[in-house]
Amino acid sequence: MSMSSAMSITRAANPPRAVYLDYPLGHTAGRADDSAEQMAIMRDTLRAFETISAPGTMVELPYAWSADDAWKDRVMRPRPRSAEDDTSDDHEDDRVERFDTPQYQTQADAAAAADGDCPTCVFLEDAP
Repeated sequence: MSMSSAMSITRAANPPRAVYLDYPLGHTAGRADDSAEQMAIMRDTLRAFETISAPGTMVELPYAWSADDAWKDRVMRPRPRSAEDDTSDDHEDDRVERFDTPQYQTQADAAAAADGDCPTCVFLEDAP
């Protein structure tokens, strides 16, 4: 089951089953720190295993990031350029900086990963 917030990319990849959530990228399982919403989204995603019968089907989940689509303007639509605007890109980009090292939501998560005692962490073994 693929969970997606990028419908066109998911359609192009054509996974066997997919659920689509019209939320900003990076929020495919719901809003940060909203465990009730995250659990509901996960339940609906798992329920899709029971309801999707045709390969390549994508189900759109019934959640809304906000009352309107204004949140999409920041990253999906060109912003007006002014004469004093000397930036080279035409889109606002409010994503956080990318890092080469793992980032964790909490210190407890970082400690669990460092101890190797993280039940949900997946680590690749070093190649020989």
